[in-house]
Amino acid sequence: QVQLVESGGGLVQAGGSLRLSCAASRSIFSINAMGWYRQTPGKQRELVATITSGRSTAYVDSVKGRFTISRDNAKNTVYLQMNSLKPEDTAVYYCYAFFSGPRYYWGQGTQVTVSS
Repeated sequence: QVQLVESGGGLVQAGGSLRLSCAASRSIFSINAMGWYRQTPGKQRELVATITSGRSTAYVDSVKGRFTISRDNAKNTVYLQMNSLKPEDTAVYYCYAFFSGPRYYWGQGTQVTVSS
C-alpha cells in the first residue's frame, strides 16, 4: 500500500510552465509504474504520462515534446514538468502508482488551470 500526495498545481498563463510533484509514503523503487492522469468535467480520465521502475516513459500524443515525467527514488517522488502549457491542459491532475496484481493507488488530485 502507498499514499500519494500531489502538489504544484495552480493558475498559469498559456505558454507558461508548472512542475507537479507526487510524494509517496514509501519507497517507490519497486513500484512497477507511476504517472499522471488528468480529468476535466464531463470527460473520462486521460492517461498523460507514465514512468516505469526501469525509467521507461510514455506520453499521450497531445503532450509529447511539452511534458516530461521523471522520478527521484531517493525522495520517493515523481515529477511532471509541464512546459508550453495550453488552455486545453486545464484539468485536475492525479498521480497514480501501479503494482502487479494489479493494484492501483491514487492521489487526491491537484488543479491545473491555464488561462488564454
